[in-house]
Amino acid sequence: MTKKTGKRTGVILAAGFGSRLAGVDDDTRLKPLTSVNGIPLIYRTIQSLETAGCSKVVIVLGFGFEEIKKDILGSYEGQTPIVFAHNEQYKLSNGISVLTAESHVEGDFILTMADHILSDKMMRLAKDHIPPKEGATLLVDYKVDEIFDMDDATKVYSEAGKIKSIGKTITNYNCIDTGVFVCTHTLMNEIRKVYDRKGDASLSDGIQALADRGNMHTLDIGEAFWQDVDTPEMLQHAEKMLQQE
Repeated sequence: MTKKTGKRTGVILAAGFGSRLAGVDDDTRLKPLTSVNGIPLIYRTIQSLETAGCSKVVIVLGFGFEEIKKDILGSYEGQTPIVFAHNEQYKLSNGISVLTAESHVEGDFILTMADHILSDKMMRLAKDHIPPKEGATLLVDYKVDEIFDMDDATKVYSEAGKIKSIGKTITNYNCIDTGVFVCTHTLMNEIRKVYDRKGDASLSDGIQALADRGNMHTLDIGEAFWQDVDTPEMLQHAEKMLQQE
């Protein structure tokens, strides 16, 4: 087994509008600053990447850039260096946010979203995992019967530890995308190719390109907990589950 080398960067995608959660928190209209059991989502995500062993965290912001950046600079009390990357094209697909972080990332990196609650158990799996050479690994949840909002979930069909198909509307699936990736720089290269060709690109475009070559792997999170927080109902469910943890 290849040994993990070098320090890893954590990358948080937090550039979007978060419109489905807007207005839930009385104190803020900005999704990354929305509290879940008293802790804003963005701070939970930073803590999760610290648990995963990241030596630096790049936060990609777009909508509300200055306000969110100011809040983090004024409130974050951890020791991990934080870098802010400004995605001025945040109205385009989320692959642009990945590319916005590119200049701040060296070697392997752990990629996730600002609106996911991620258990320490899950992030320790990411910490210990080595992605395939010139590929990436998606952490997946096989507990499909426990998914809170299956319509919103991104479904995955994994075979022999590799993604065969992925999407919200696929009907043949056996696990769910948790939104945590352990990546080599090849993922960014593939997204860049699509962007150069089309003027836009999604994270899914890069994933599909790696999957087509057999270089997009999966890692089962087992009994570990996670929850996407896209709607008021998801937020309520996440708070309930965290109280049981």
